[in-house]
Amino acid sequence: MPVATYVRDHVGRLYRVGETDVEVSGRSRRTVLWAAWAAMLAAGIGQYGFGALIPHLQDRWSVPELFWALALWTVCQAGTAFPAAWLRQQKRLTPAGAMWIGAVLTGAGFCTLGQGQLVGYAVLGGIGAGLVYATCLGTIVRWYPERVTRKVAFVSGAFAYGSVPFVLAAGMLLGNLSGFLTQAAIVITVVLAVTGTLLKDPPEHWWPPHIPPREWALDRARVPNRAALKEFRTHEAMRCGTFWWLYGGVAFAAAVSLYDLAYLPLFVGDNTLGAIALATLAAATGTGRVLVGWISDRIGRRKALVWTLATGGVAQFVLLYSQNVTGLLVGATLAGLGTGCCYSLLVGVTREYFGETNGAQNFGVLYTAKAAGALIAAVVLASQGPAFAFVAAGVLGLAGAVLTRHLSQPGRPRL
Repeated sequence: MPVATYVRDHVGRLYRVGETDVEVSGRSRRTVLWAAWAAMLAAGIGQYGFGALIPHLQDRWSVPELFWALALWTVCQAGTAFPAAWLRQQKRLTPAGAMWIGAVLTGAGFCTLGQGQLVGYAVLGGIGAGLVYATCLGTIVRWYPERVTRKVAFVSGAFAYGSVPFVLAAGMLLGNLSGFLTQAAIVITVVLAVTGTLLKDPPEHWWPPHIPPREWALDRARVPNRAALKEFRTHEAMRCGTFWWLYGGVAFAAAVSLYDLAYLPLFVGDNTLGAIALATLAAATGTGRVLVGWISDRIGRRKALVWTLATGGVAQFVLLYSQNVTGLLVGATLAGLGTGCCYSLLVGVTREYFGETNGAQNFGVLYTAKAAGALIAAVVLASQGPAFAFVAAGVLGLAGAVLTRHLSQPGRPRL
């Protein structure tokens, strides 16, 4: 039986080496990766699929009421990240337990929506999706410490493009909406419950034995994305200006993204074409996260974040002034690439700026910027006409890019 040993690198980071993934958990980390990916496919339907349902729900509720429901769902989903990370850190919640709770709540959210309860969808579905999101990303970060951003991008991308079949089916829906949502709830609950049984955390500080940790740490010191100079606790990170520049950029991006999801089908007017545009946006968001994660390894997380947010801002003007289907789909693609890709970069930026020891909790606090963005979108964008709203969304996206240009590692001179 292999014996684990602990080593430290040149900056004092601790590594547990000598054990394979199968030896410490009974399953390969690739199995955990694919289980998390499948779970995220199902969990993201609550966010991206809701936009496709709005045209079918207008006979029960007004568009502002529906947008506020989506905003509340987002607040609950984003607000769950920090408590879930804290409970995981305190060993009070296992990955499987969190996934099973998330499965029940997510399925219940769709069932209540089918029964005409918006608040039930928003609160139950939002908390359930938040538990699944935080658990999947937190588990993958622990299993792939040497490739965090790429693997997080791969898993979080499924949260967006996994909803594409649902969006297209909802756009062509002509039958019983309640029955459609009940069937979706059953499938989602089963997928999340089954994948939850496969998620398990490795031992703390575990490191894959085939990669020498000290050599890896020295190589990492010479690339654009260098390790944090200090392990920040959450209250210490919140005293840094960089934390709030990043928070503001994510909040603005979230506001633009949520506005696009809810209003793009309505702006188009045709249900089928609106569903295709929304599916294009979701697919671009999911695949774009993988692409942006790969690019950020080469040019740096900050530059990648600035360019993605700027792309999302420009996309709003493309959508507003598009004159044909091609322009609409190009705008939807750019919007998906821009506004949704910041979340896959956020995990890496948080760990590289504020350290890895408290990375999950620091990410959980920064992820609440998505909730702040939902409130901005509901108050500023949803209350206005499409011309003003798309222009305002474009300005917010570009403002997010300007804010993230100020990012720098706390304690490290910029020059």
